[in-house]
Amino acid sequence: MLSTNLIGELTKEMADREVRLCGWVHEVRELGKLTFLILRDSTGTVQIVAKSGVTDPQLIKGMSLPKESVIRIAGTVKLNAQARAGFEIVPKEIENLNPLSTRIPFEVTGKVPADLDVRLNYRYIDLRRLETAAVFNIQSTILSSFRDTFVRLGFREIRTPSIVAEATEGGAELFPIQYFEMKAYLAQSPQLYKQLAIIGGMDRVFIVTPVFRAEKSNTTFHLTESTQMDIEMGFATGDDAVAALSAVVKNIISDVIQKNKRDLETLGVKDLKVPDVKIMTYTELVRALQAAGAKITIGEDISRENEEMVYKLYGDAVIVRGYPTSVRAFYSMPKPDNPELTDSYDLIYKGLEISSGAQRIHDPEMLTEAIRKRGMDPKNFEFYINAFRCGAPPHAGWSIGLERLTMKICNLKNIRDSSLFPRDRKRIAP
Repeated sequence: MLSTNLIGELTKEMADREVRLCGWVHEVRELGKLTFLILRDSTGTVQIVAKSGVTDPQLIKGMSLPKESVIRIAGTVKLNAQARAGFEIVPKEIENLNPLSTRIPFEVTGKVPADLDVRLNYRYIDLRRLETAAVFNIQSTILSSFRDTFVRLGFREIRTPSIVAEATEGGAELFPIQYFEMKAYLAQSPQLYKQLAIIGGMDRVFIVTPVFRAEKSNTTFHLTESTQMDIEMGFATGDDAVAALSAVVKNIISDVIQKNKRDLETLGVKDLKVPDVKIMTYTELVRALQAAGAKITIGEDISRENEEMVYKLYGDAVIVRGYPTSVRAFYSMPKPDNPELTDSYDLIYKGLEISSGAQRIHDPEMLTEAIRKRGMDPKNFEFYINAFRCGAPPHAGWSIGLERLTMKICNLKNIRDSSLFPRDRKRIAP
């Protein structure tokens, strides 16, 4: 084996044990008669120390390799109260696994800041940064916590198409593609298909899937390809879906706090806590925003600036219910006592909408009329509408934007930092 341990597995209790470690040279520095090499792998860093009396030429050469060299070290764990971990490695052998043949484009340690676009151009190098690695360690926890929550609740994970024949959300923000002799689009959402799964008797489903939005936006919180974490619940109301949304967000943040302490420290996140989720109506919120001086009227959607004001007024997590019909997707169920409003809801977390959902229309005639009112042709949705003629149960659901939630948990300034290989209006590589 090239290695016996990951760096994160090393402990003080392993003192005097011989280990083999693999990773990258993070830093090299000399202090008096000592040479320090900081070795880094996906789990952290450890200090390698050699005294000036070392005569092995291979070891001398190994301790002076350039930063970001990929190496294997064989050595002994030694206690050292001055070392950050309380121990260090005294090397016996250092092997350069693949000598560098080009210049590393920026300083991985972060001592010399690099522009975000430069980092994204060399994302495979940027991922070596401790801060970047921490973001995706946290994102991995978010994904596993989401899945674990709904597996425990009896949901089934499904997969839906990314190629569709018509807009799933309405509007024109679609990426057209040529599909043999037909015109098709990249899916904006798995919405229609997860509803068909419910009509098919699957009752409770969840999905993690890429979605595509052709928004001509250059903001710090939009991507053209992002990841949604969705659920759909059959024989359920909006109340049921809102309860599930509140529960999973609390579970996710609790799991991140417990499993990613080191990553949160690396990112300087000190204020993460499991939120008390406040639930209020759209009308209540708009009036509160108006009283606080916001520019908004009843009937308008809540803008980004007003989402930030929601955070200031009510704290980390607010679920807003009962949005106007005019600003919601065509499949949102109108309220029986007021068809100008829908049984819909958004979760605003730390000043950003991270989730949106609704009770769905399950009556085929009502659905047909809703499609027509949005200026779309019901004939293009025939496969979808006809499914509701076959005994569609009441159902509700929502989606969470993975990158948006990651961005807010990690206190990032730009959503592209929370996407492994982000796609925006100008970036389609690497």
